[in-house]
Amino acid sequence: MNIVLVQPEIPQNTGNIARTCAATGTVLHLIEPLGFSLADKYLKRAGLDYWHLMEYHVYRDLEDFFQKHPGISAYYATTKAPRGYHEAEYRDGDFLFFGCETRGLPENLLKKVYDRCIRIPMRPEARSLNLANSAAVILYEALRQNGFPGMAAEGSLTGREEQSGPWLDYI
Repeated sequence: MNIVLVQPEIPQNTGNIARTCAATGTVLHLIEPLGFSLADKYLKRAGLDYWHLMEYHVYRDLEDFFQKHPGISAYYATTKAPRGYHEAEYRDGDFLFFGCETRGLPENLLKKVYDRCIRIPMRPEARSLNLANSAAVILYEALRQNGFPGMAAEGSLTGREEQSGPWLDYI
């Protein structure tokens, strides 16, 4: 899968999305201008030490991106969408587009791809969800529909006794 962030502004959001990409094997595409430097300490901290696990690309603008990726299958996350993200049928390799935190995706783009626009259902009086949360919600639905390729669905206990106390008696 691929996540495309169009002109992201907040480094912590992009760092959190980078970490999600690393954990899922998703490629991250960043469309300039960015509201921060790729060397930003908040960006790096939010991504923790996962940067070596992920692939990312930077493009000077949307035209540059679409020239390098013609004919892609894509969905565009926006609060203006005609349907929920859970109604889309995602395929391996799809591109999931997200706009900047303050403006979302450009409306001239949305008009051209309106039939591919999706939204996360929420209360009408709520403006939107956090960008990193939105990306995770939609990406995981796309991955679920494709069987979580290359991902482990189970974990195991470590055997370490980290905490003890009377609260264990309540369980």
